[in-house]
Amino acid sequence: MKNEYSYLSDWCHSAGTACLFSHRLAERREYVMGTILQYVLYLVILAALAIPLGKYIGKIMDGEKVFLSRLLRPVEHGIYKIMHVKEEEEMGWKRYAGSVFMFSITALIVLMLIHMFQGVLPWNPQGQKGISWDLAFNNAVSFVTNTNWQAYSGESALSYFTQAMGLTVQNFLSAAVGIAVLFALIRGFIKVKSKGLGNFWVDLTRITLYLLIPLCIVSSLVLVSQGVVQNFSAYETVDLVEPITMEDGTEVTQQIVPQGPAASQIAIKQAGTNGGGFFGVNSAHPLENPTALSNMVEMISLLLIPAALCFTFGRQVKNKKQGFAIFMAMFLMLAVSLGVVGYNEQKGTPQLANEQTVDLSTDNQPGGNMEGKESRFGIAASATWAAFTTAASNGSVNSMHDSYTPIGGMVPMLLMQLGEVVFGGTGCGLYGMLGFAILTVFIAGLMVGRTPEFLGKKIEPYEMKMAVLVCLATPVAILVGSGIAALLPQVADSLNNPGAHGFSEILYAYSSAGGNNGSAFAGFGADTVFLNVSLGLVMLFVRFLPIFAVLAIAGSLAQKKKVAQTAGTLSTTNAMFVFLLILVVLIVGALSFFPALSLGPIAEFFQM
Repeated sequence: MKNEYSYLSDWCHSAGTACLFSHRLAERREYVMGTILQYVLYLVILAALAIPLGKYIGKIMDGEKVFLSRLLRPVEHGIYKIMHVKEEEEMGWKRYAGSVFMFSITALIVLMLIHMFQGVLPWNPQGQKGISWDLAFNNAVSFVTNTNWQAYSGESALSYFTQAMGLTVQNFLSAAVGIAVLFALIRGFIKVKSKGLGNFWVDLTRITLYLLIPLCIVSSLVLVSQGVVQNFSAYETVDLVEPITMEDGTEVTQQIVPQGPAASQIAIKQAGTNGGGFFGVNSAHPLENPTALSNMVEMISLLLIPAALCFTFGRQVKNKKQGFAIFMAMFLMLAVSLGVVGYNEQKGTPQLANEQTVDLSTDNQPGGNMEGKESRFGIAASATWAAFTTAASNGSVNSMHDSYTPIGGMVPMLLMQLGEVVFGGTGCGLYGMLGFAILTVFIAGLMVGRTPEFLGKKIEPYEMKMAVLVCLATPVAILVGSGIAALLPQVADSLNNPGAHGFSEILYAYSSAGGNNGSAFAGFGADTVFLNVSLGLVMLFVRFLPIFAVLAIAGSLAQKKKVAQTAGTLSTTNAMFVFLLILVVLIVGALSFFPALSLGPIAEFFQM
């Protein structure tokens, strides 16, 4: 029989447990609120910076005076003189498309040769040899198409010359090409009974000179101040603070620290929605992304220009509500995607929690799936980056997407499969969404029995055919490519996991290539001849087919007259249109991939 001291002891133990539980619950609640505020902060900063930048982009593309004009206008005129370009000369859509194609093909050939002959080129202190033709082809296509898929580790494969003069230059140019094509489409909506869509070479020059270079100079200086490397020194060998004993008993006392001109490439890889890492582990590397401030700067840069272009679009077509409607459609899809990824990663998996019998939280880690994530950033910053980078068709990562939960990994995959239209890449994201907008007004017009109109221009069968090409290029390329790859026995050797997750690795790779993204489920070893060539062809197909279709739409619209708006005209600036636009994007994008997703991440989710 218990005495009074036993009862007192039991009561104290129960009270102590209750106090500890209450303390943990309070910590958990505080963490959740802090996490939500962190997500909201990222989105608010993005929107606040995008509005003024959108106005600035419109001014420079119209040739208006901006604060950099006095400094850069002479440089701009000098470039035109060297290139023998007449600033006021207009191009028809076929000539504009031909200029884009020839410029890109020339860049592809030059970049491929730089990769193959880097062993005899300068700025190569580590003595890196030229890479194989298939990897050179894959990487050249990747950076020319603004995809930046990487089947290699940067610090162990490429010289400083290849990184700086090859990849960094293409990061600027591929981003500028996307924005130039977008402005050709905008001029198609603006112009009346005209064949001219502007001048590709003028557009390319202004975007690079007034937007990308100044933005990246500021960004790279901030990154250098945080500890991102920027030099041409040879790699350094340093002593470890604490020696490491390997499994075979060997003691490791030194480490090689890579160097190089990283900050300049990282600034444009983010601002230009490129994403290719200077180092193999991308922005999870402490020399690419050392602090919370560098993480914030890089993450906001992912979506800044694509978000700003929505407001530029509204300004250019003299309908700010239209630009805001497109922005809200993208923003809502991004916010929901971010919420789903963040929730699933914070929740973890039943295996991690062992059917809730294991407390995942500690004093320093409030639970969730921390596998593959940098402890410096945690779940919130990692989940935000994952959503931002796949929405932006950027592809840079600060965590390993292969280690995400099934649903947490499926959402980034789906964002790429939608056709990079949730903000998407610089220029290409918005012109892709405008393709969906044309499809939406056509469907809505059929429902009410009226000729579809968008921004005062009639949408007729020709525009619809081209818009369908824009919208379906991504699903076709991804599904055909991943389907063929899944049938080949040699592709299975590249997988790090069997079963549903193994299929997810294949599907993610082709979604990344088809979505012009570049991120990967890192367990997939993609450096084989078949994968390098097939992924390269997917990138080319999905980059240039929509570009030609968009320019064809622009050329057709520019020749049309404006149609007067009447009481029966479908409003494309209200909440109903935003809802319809999101619905069409999800129907075309999400439902096209539902069978494939069912075999991969959805099957894996139910296997948990």
